[in-house]
Amino acid sequence: MGLMATPEDRVGRAATLQEQPFVSHLLELRDRLLRVVIVAFVIFLVLFPFANELYTLLATPLIKHLPEGTGMIATRVIAPFLTPLKMTFVFAIFLSIPYILHQLWSFVAPGLYRHEKRLAVPMLVSSILLFYLGMAFAYFIVFPLLFNILPSMAPDQITVSPDITDYLDFVLTLFFAFGIAFEVPIATILLVWMGISTPQSLAEKRPYIVIGAFGIGMLLTPPDVISQTLLAVPMWILFEIGLICSKAFVRDRDDEPGQPGSPQEMDGEMSHLGTPTAASVATPSKDDPSSGQGSAQSQDFTPLTSDELAAELDRIEETQRDQTAKKPAAPKPHHSADMQAAELDVDAKLRLVADYRDEANEEQARVLLYEVLADGNEDQVRVAKNILQQLDDNY
Repeated sequence: MGLMATPEDRVGRAATLQEQPFVSHLLELRDRLLRVVIVAFVIFLVLFPFANELYTLLATPLIKHLPEGTGMIATRVIAPFLTPLKMTFVFAIFLSIPYILHQLWSFVAPGLYRHEKRLAVPMLVSSILLFYLGMAFAYFIVFPLLFNILPSMAPDQITVSPDITDYLDFVLTLFFAFGIAFEVPIATILLVWMGISTPQSLAEKRPYIVIGAFGIGMLLTPPDVISQTLLAVPMWILFEIGLICSKAFVRDRDDEPGQPGSPQEMDGEMSHLGTPTAASVATPSKDDPSSGQGSAQSQDFTPLTSDELAAELDRIEETQRDQTAKKPAAPKPHHSADMQAAELDVDAKLRLVADYRDEANEEQARVLLYEVLADGNEDQVRVAKNILQQLDDNY
């Protein structure tokens, strides 16, 4: 098998990196939504035989604090059947949230950059755990406090017997409100990571955040001060936690080489295959007829930091996306099909190099990098040299 790819192979590899047509995205979205519906329906069928027991478990925090001799009532004819059915359906959706988010992640992941994927996975897992933690906080902390106070506040001669449908709507509202409110740390970290704000700026806006937390508590919870306060205070605390965690995502672009995140500290150990080093590639011999341009590039060669290298790769990927999104223009008369394929293939090779590195396939990555050094422009050659230098340093 030869090491040099033919123009047909280059075009084939570049075609695999092109965006899918819009209709293909819609078909994929339809398939994933169908899978979500099927999973939620299966969970619903499993839970439906236990609907009454589940409703009793859900109503326990209220029933324990009702006056003796009283209980919950059903004011509608179909409520004893329809209310547990509705509760089971909503619980099936809540239990399907991990699978729903997994399908969402699988749909959007191909359009993300590598550094975005590395952040998205822990954020996705954390958001699921925080949503369930918010629901647990509402059930085990808020409900006992709330239902211990509210029935005792009823006027004399008034028997407290809540309707089962009203109670279900009430607790589902609180579950959703606390589940969303517990996502505050994720929102804070994303604001800082995307550069929309900074930890210092958010800290200065703390008074407005506290007021906003009580405003959100007023909108998301039923109209009582107790549940509003029990939602606003945890939101404030979670904001402070997110503020502390977000400081780890602040990028210092002025780091000196050798600091954490520099090329010398990227990637794990890889096997050395005895291929030429980046230094030997960067300094071609005097007898090389193509050394004129290469010598000028090697003299100006300056190693990129890890952030600069990631930004350059992202720029190349975004440029390729823009080119594939546009309609292909008519080729210029002096450009042959092979020349156009070669120009398109250089960026495609750099993207394939990133995939090979993720798969720890150093041999194939080096082969493509040497081809980029031979065919690429100044920026592409510079990126290829930096990647080769990282591979050599990791050895």
